[in-house]
Amino acid sequence: MTLAITNTLTGKKEPFKPLGDPVTMYVCGMTPKDRPHLGHAFMFVHMDVIRRYLEYRGYAVRHIQNFTDIDDKIIDRARAAGRDPLDWAREYTEAYFEVMDRLHVRRAHEYPLVTGNIPGIIHDVQELIDGGHAYPTSTGVYFDAATFEDYGALSGRTAEDGAAGARIAVDEEKRDPRDWALWKLDNESSVTWESPWGRGRPGWHIECSTMIRRTLGEQIDIHGGGADLLFPHHENELAQAEAATERHPFVSYWTHTGLVLTDGEKMAHSLGNFTTTADVLTDVPPDVLRLYLLSVHYRSTLQFSPAAIEQTRAGYERLLAVMRAKGESVDGDCNELDVELSAARQAFDAAMDDDFNAPRAIGALFDFGRAINRLSPASSAADVSSAQSVFTSLLGVLGIELHEPDAASDDATPFIDLLVQVRRQLREARQWELADTIRDDLGALDVVLEDTPDGTVWRRG
Repeated sequence: MTLAITNTLTGKKEPFKPLGDPVTMYVCGMTPKDRPHLGHAFMFVHMDVIRRYLEYRGYAVRHIQNFTDIDDKIIDRARAAGRDPLDWAREYTEAYFEVMDRLHVRRAHEYPLVTGNIPGIIHDVQELIDGGHAYPTSTGVYFDAATFEDYGALSGRTAEDGAAGARIAVDEEKRDPRDWALWKLDNESSVTWESPWGRGRPGWHIECSTMIRRTLGEQIDIHGGGADLLFPHHENELAQAEAATERHPFVSYWTHTGLVLTDGEKMAHSLGNFTTTADVLTDVPPDVLRLYLLSVHYRSTLQFSPAAIEQTRAGYERLLAVMRAKGESVDGDCNELDVELSAARQAFDAAMDDDFNAPRAIGALFDFGRAINRLSPASSAADVSSAQSVFTSLLGVLGIELHEPDAASDDATPFIDLLVQVRRQLREARQWELADTIRDDLGALDVVLEDTPDGTVWRRG
């Protein structure tokens, strides 16, 4: 099958044809002004799955993710707290790694910083001025949107939309309302750099254009980020890069994740309606949270719901139950289990080839798990173990690991598994009273049994 990716630029699913080897992938990283919230986790987990699946398909991937470690909001928050802005940014950059490592988000091959790319940014701004695409004013340097014919193609914005695409106040010297700051003059802040146009710091959008060009080249395969970055950030990135290099396309496949909502509104630091990822992880195991974040397609919206996370916890328990299945036939050779294994691989690959459809892929794995539970009594231990190995391997492509709660220190786990197996056999023999006695006695020991279509799942009460 052919991998197809929905390209935001065209709005269509397109066959994946990389520019070369390795596949080049850039993901817009955080502006580290506060701790990462679930909206950040949603985007970075889904981007991680895209990378993982490409590698599963045999592609080498060069993955770059930046940190915008200086910006107006960082400066304002640090100043209000009496802190150095760069120290503030470093603190919340570390907060990113603390939670994303726990969520199994693979580290990018490089994390360029804005503050580490100032010479390149100044060079690229001057290049745009020399090419007639930018102009200086008394407050800085602006990109001239009217000089880029395709401006608005990515987001669908037209000239009549008119909104200024920068994180600064409107400047009367701007030639067009759409123009945005490439360099902002500033003689007051403690974090500024000398430039040919005066002391200041970069505008938001030029930063990513420069970092992409310096780390991956003038054309890349995949550019990822949240839907809230589509305009103005990515629209302006595209214009800057193609205007400077005269190479098209700057990005072959633009991929945008949906937003996480709180009570129907975008979760955001600026709105104060966010739930930090670290806070959720105090009560929810990382793999359960990751499974929850992958419960919707990456381009879809996720309404944050603690109740839904609890339902996901039960789903994770069903996945764990698959790993407790035991082959019971001494000489079993269950061809049906081999058929289910092959079907599971095909269903998983088909789902992920269809624009990285993680929810559908997870559904295929739940189906496979049910088959393992159903067929294990007629299968040998080797056959069941082989099926379980494939099961965990495919979950690993999604970055989901299976861990028994406190398994390393819980000596009772094998005995509970044995009692659950005996109870299943009693139920099959219609000895309901004895089966219920096992259930009730385990319940008195704070072990809760749940009978599901996938088999019996147990958990601590």
